[in-house]
Amino acid sequence: MAREGSGRPRRRPSVKDVAERAGVSWKTVSNVVNNRTNVRPETRARVEQAIAELGYRTSLVGRQLRSGRTHLLAVALPDLTMPYFAHLAHNIIRAAEARGYTVLISETSGRPEAERYVAGGFDAQFVDGIILRPEGLDSVTVTQAHGPLPLVLLGEPVDGSHLDHVIIDNKSSGREVTQHLHDLGRRSLVFVGAEETRQFGPGWLRMLGFREALEQAGTPVVDVVPAQQFTRESGARAVEDLMERGVRFDGLVCASDLIAVGAMHALRRHGVRVPDDVAVTGWDNLPEGAYSNPTLTTMAPDIETSAERAVELVIRRIEDHDAAPEETVVGHTLVPRESSTGVLAGR
Repeated sequence: MAREGSGRPRRRPSVKDVAERAGVSWKTVSNVVNNRTNVRPETRARVEQAIAELGYRTSLVGRQLRSGRTHLLAVALPDLTMPYFAHLAHNIIRAAEARGYTVLISETSGRPEAERYVAGGFDAQFVDGIILRPEGLDSVTVTQAHGPLPLVLLGEPVDGSHLDHVIIDNKSSGREVTQHLHDLGRRSLVFVGAEETRQFGPGWLRMLGFREALEQAGTPVVDVVPAQQFTRESGARAVEDLMERGVRFDGLVCASDLIAVGAMHALRRHGVRVPDDVAVTGWDNLPEGAYSNPTLTTMAPDIETSAERAVELVIRRIEDHDAAPEETVVGHTLVPRESSTGVLAGR
């Protein structure tokens, strides 16, 4: 804490200090701070200047007592070192700020106990609402753990749930990307990134779409290789496993771009050409895939719309706790590049 020359701690400026500096009443300062319209522009400018000069900060507790809200949202994501979640967090923050809310970020590392804690409301109502992207828990369990605070889930739907959901249709996108490789003549396809022991979440749903597409085409599934994490290392290990077992394949459908990048790296080490010998696809449309060699064919989810809808829904729930739950399915787009087509896309 800053100190005055006497060595005593400097007192935090109050509303009355701002009012005295601006030559107005404390009620006028309150009106300016709370962005009310019944203040003349010249008076507002004088108050704002006094606030800046004094370094005045509003009290979060006082704001909550006056309005019943903090205008804080908590966003809980599995792993902020992952580019996809960093991009998602960035877009949520922008969407929230545009609506007058500040975002606090929590990282769960996909731990079930951490996700239960978030869904339950952090044991303290210091935020108005929560946006959660679960990884360690399925949506049914999260719904059961839900506490008193408004909660929006990013993830799979739950029949009869009282929660709002924003969903990427992972199963449908899995069919589409698999059909893309099948249309290119690939008939020995492997999926990388689904855990048989965790029958929920993006990897599992994308794998179901992969299986459905091949079943509809009358083409057998060559293999499904698990990946506990959507990382480059997981992709490289998957290829090493396939090579050690002598599995013959001409296409890899990877559950994320990072898995795909790691897989392509391992294929190069084994002298396997992409896409001449093996075509590779990913998910998430990360910038890394647009600059990899070869460039990566990917399934691009609409992250911007996911973030916008999540913020809209949680604010709607804050304003009306009894509103009927909504489910929003956001779009996705296949982005063909060299790793499947052999063609470098134009700028």
